[in-house]
Amino acid sequence: MEASIVDLRYKSRRILQALARREPVTILYHGKVKGTITAPMTAGGIRANRHPLFGLLKKERGTVEEVMRQLRGGRYRAL
Repeated sequence: MEASIVDLRYKSRRILQALARREPVTILYHGKVKGTITAPMTAGGIRANRHPLFGLLKKERGTVEEVMRQLRGGRYRAL
């Protein structure tokens, strides 16, 4: 479905119905594509413990705060 900026305001019900049908909505501004709205993925995705990045830092020792501080680095870290 394609919708203009004006359609977002006056035809929002039709846009929401299209999203409920899992149909992407292309937003047009002066006839040019500005973006696309898509319905979110369902909650039936993979479980967190089956994600490839799960347990990536399991060998790290220390509290979560210590590990995150180490990963993020200092605010004014030397380059």
